[in-house]
Amino acid sequence: MSQPPFRPFETHLDLETTLSHLRAATQGADDGELFLERRRAEVLSFDDGRLRTASYDASEGFGLRAVRGETSGYAHASDISEPALARAVATARLAVGDGGGTMAPPPKPSKMQLYTDADPVSGTGFGLKVDLLREIDAFTRALDPRVVQVSATLAAALQEVVILRPDGQHLGDTRPMARLNISVIVEHEGRRESGSTGGGGRVLLDGVIAPEIWQDQAREALRIALVNLEAVPAPAGVMDVVLGPGWPGILLHEAVGHGLEGDFNRKGSSAFAGLLGKQVAAKGVTVLDDGTIPDRRGSLSIDDEGTPSSRNVLIEDGILVGFMQDRQNARLMGVEPTGNGRRQSYAHPPMPRMTNTYMLGGSAEPGDMVADLKDGIYAVGFGGGQVDITNGKFVFSCTEAYRVQDGKIGAPVKGATLIGDGPTALGQVRAIGNDMQLDPGMGTCGKAGQSVPVGVGQPSLLIGGLTVGGAG
Repeated sequence: MSQPPFRPFETHLDLETTLSHLRAATQGADDGELFLERRRAEVLSFDDGRLRTASYDASEGFGLRAVRGETSGYAHASDISEPALARAVATARLAVGDGGGTMAPPPKPSKMQLYTDADPVSGTGFGLKVDLLREIDAFTRALDPRVVQVSATLAAALQEVVILRPDGQHLGDTRPMARLNISVIVEHEGRRESGSTGGGGRVLLDGVIAPEIWQDQAREALRIALVNLEAVPAPAGVMDVVLGPGWPGILLHEAVGHGLEGDFNRKGSSAFAGLLGKQVAAKGVTVLDDGTIPDRRGSLSIDDEGTPSSRNVLIEDGILVGFMQDRQNARLMGVEPTGNGRRQSYAHPPMPRMTNTYMLGGSAEPGDMVADLKDGIYAVGFGGGQVDITNGKFVFSCTEAYRVQDGKIGAPVKGATLIGDGPTALGQVRAIGNDMQLDPGMGTCGKAGQSVPVGVGQPSLLIGGLTVGGAG
């Protein structure tokens, strides 16, 4: 059964008393807020023919922040009460010292609502969820006799936030999330390989458990597993690479996106620091971070400081034109906040983070891009990766990739990794496809110990001269 809406100033705190504590914490500061949160999440995992885990988590708490210059004082508690808030004031004030700051203007009001405020956790009965996972298992096994194991995970969450500022501005957002993951292991003549898919967004469970959705996911997971069953060892060397559309944008997110976050550039630790207004990518490359796309996993009606999300152009036709900003970095850099102040929970201070980061499409036909490869790799699926923000160097493993020779797609390859650096890779983009896609809704981004949901996307890309790590 759904709970009543999160209204902490009716159930936990007196608004005027809370406001007096917040003003005491931020007197003489440049910025600050009280962030209150209630969160519920449920995860069910079905594996090897049985329900393996069923977890439910509920939490609530507050985070109190005071900002002076480059210093932030932050205190948090899982007890939303006046005594806990009073204790937090002294900690937050440590950043303010003797004061002397000028309070930044509040976020501009917004009525933007990008997703439903209904509850995905309680909207579907527990028994129905278990029956669905059992049906997914049976359906997927029946698709091919080589299927030996099926894993399916159904997750739903509801985050409710309220933000109070020292001037009395009072903001709120209710954020649903639902996701379904399916993994398949196949076996043939003693060889085992796997394939997986996932998808979801800021939707109710109906948006991920409709039969036409999960059946397509099951078929796709099986297809990837069967492709990998035929894979041969990947070649190694410097070669041209065509990246597929959609989820391969995770490479863009990691190798380029983090380097365009405001804090790294203010501190000079990004590979893009000092390059604003300069050519940092091939002509035709336009990269955006857009938190305003309805129902997307990375979208936010307001960020975790109360700033409305926006569609921010970061690179335009190869020119670096902007960074992603929270309120503190925007003020220190003399620019406007961009709606990218995000935090994992009430226990974490906000920082500049991506929302939905993607590259706009071009005019090239994807088939022509592959036909132009003399000897290279066509990579359409990615797994884990690593990136060094200071120089943009990345290493990504491919979960689905093919050898291309003389413009012909050949055998799938196993064990391929792509190695390079973001700025160089952007400069070596030779063709941009007309098939831009966003990912199916499965990205989670980590930074400074905090994880937040994000989206990625791109068209097919032909990139020259990437290093491919493999077995040969």
